[in-house]
Amino acid sequence: MTPTPITLTDKFAQFEDLWNPRIIGELNDQHIKIARVDGEFIWHSHAEEDELFMVVQGKLFIDFRDRTEEILPGQVLVVPRGVEHRPRTDAETWIMMIEPKTTVNTGNVESERTRLNLEVL
Repeated sequence: MTPTPITLTDKFAQFEDLWNPRIIGELNDQHIKIARVDGEFIWHSHAEEDELFMVVQGKLFIDFRDRTEEILPGQVLVVPRGVEHRPRTDAETWIMMIEPKTTVNTGNVESERTRLNLEVL
């Protein structure tokens, strides 16, 4: 298969719902995911997986128990495995995540926001 470029704005235009990641690619047993997010997610951690968050548009806050980090467009933050965190925003934000295929979006917490079978765009 011949690779072709992925245009993130085209991928984000294919959906409008929030906190529902889509898979846009694979890389060495990792999924490349995108999501539109707004408001607060849930506190959770991932015992076995690191998570990479990149902001495409907007502003993402990652709350940790001892501090909050702000991620702006073009910035990346890696949350190490086992670290409890809560993503949140003040307005709709577009994010990209790179994480192992085994990663469940809500980590160690099962909730109405848990997504097990992600759509591939």
